[in-house]
Amino acid sequence: MGIRLGAIADDFTGATDLANNLVRAGMRVVQLIDVPEDGGPALAQDADAVVIALKSRTVPVAEAVDASLRALAWLRDAGAEQIYFKYCSTFDSTPAGNIGPVTEALMDALGTDFTVATPAFPDNGRTVFKGHLFVGDVLLSESGMRHHPLTPMTDSDLVSVLGAQTTRPVGLIDHTVLAAGADAVRARIEELRSAGVAFAIADAVSNDDLVRLGEAVRELPLVTAGSGLAIGLPANWGIRPTSAAAQLPPAGGHQAIVSGSVSVATNGQVRAFLDSGRPAFSVDPLRIASGADVTGEALAFAEAHLAQGPVLVYSTEAPDAVRGVQSRLGAAEAGELVERTLAEVARGLVARGVRRLVVAGGETSGAVVQALGVTGLRIGPQIDPGVPWCAATLPDGDTLHLTLKSGNFGGPDFFSAAFALLDRS
Repeated sequence: MGIRLGAIADDFTGATDLANNLVRAGMRVVQLIDVPEDGGPALAQDADAVVIALKSRTVPVAEAVDASLRALAWLRDAGAEQIYFKYCSTFDSTPAGNIGPVTEALMDALGTDFTVATPAFPDNGRTVFKGHLFVGDVLLSESGMRHHPLTPMTDSDLVSVLGAQTTRPVGLIDHTVLAAGADAVRARIEELRSAGVAFAIADAVSNDDLVRLGEAVRELPLVTAGSGLAIGLPANWGIRPTSAAAQLPPAGGHQAIVSGSVSVATNGQVRAFLDSGRPAFSVDPLRIASGADVTGEALAFAEAHLAQGPVLVYSTEAPDAVRGVQSRLGAAEAGELVERTLAEVARGLVARGVRRLVVAGGETSGAVVQALGVTGLRIGPQIDPGVPWCAATLPDGDTLHLTLKSGNFGGPDFFSAAFALLDRS
């Protein structure tokens, strides 16, 4: 039997975020790192859903579209019955894309004239009301995302945001329709379709809204969303929650954290780790640019402390500090230097016996898994909403327990909670 759901995620942490919610709803899920060239790992054969993780959120539009269409072709060949395009719960994008252009390309390839869009994930404080996205109690445009160095989000009206990126009309399925149930949602979809609308932003202020939306979109070839909609889809195939879906092999080896995120949440997590007095090494982009062997210094520091517990290697800074570095090196140059260095550090940590690794930040996660040669992940238990532990098989055959955490997710004690959960599993 082919896979039921095939998902395309625009970054690596977003992929695990989506996979986590599918597992919680009972699906056996495999996450693939980029589009497989050889048909994919054998572990995908017994999965209910496959999530292909791309690094396409902030690349040029043409590259994002090409990568997404390649992922779509692989998933269709694997038998996927429905396609899910996953983006960030803060709708990270610019007026040029990439959410709108990728969605349009997928629609054309699937021959469909309509899809829904909702980044809502109430468990993580992301809700949509009257088409406006809230982060916690504030509008997206008033949240920390307004200062994001790559995708600053200054408009919370998603109909407007998506409309700026697409050539087709965008409409709204508001909360009153969701509250009336799946049949009402289906009727609203047909009403919008008849009016020539191709995209519908869907309100969702609760998990119940997402469950009703999931039931209503059962027949759509394509859905687009953050990870929240995933909780409402597995039931369409008669799948129910079970703890067996999240089982991973036993964990062992040293513990480490690699953090490249600049988000408010990750800044708080790094501060909490530093305040606890545990060992941490700060990666300075200016020193990297000057030619210093920052990778070697970080690994020497880590090697001296790994036996005593988790070690943190981080480049996480407050927005003002990040902008200061970018003004001297350029935003792209600074980001590439940090990503490359942290990926090399992660590879060195694994070579030194780390087998439980937390990675914070979408771009950092992408660089790390590529550096480690990881091609697939089995999704395990949830640490915090949107963030699970995963198991990867390294090129040498060893098992690595890995967490790829979106910068925006997790509480202040996330790093400690992650390792504590794995110890209990």
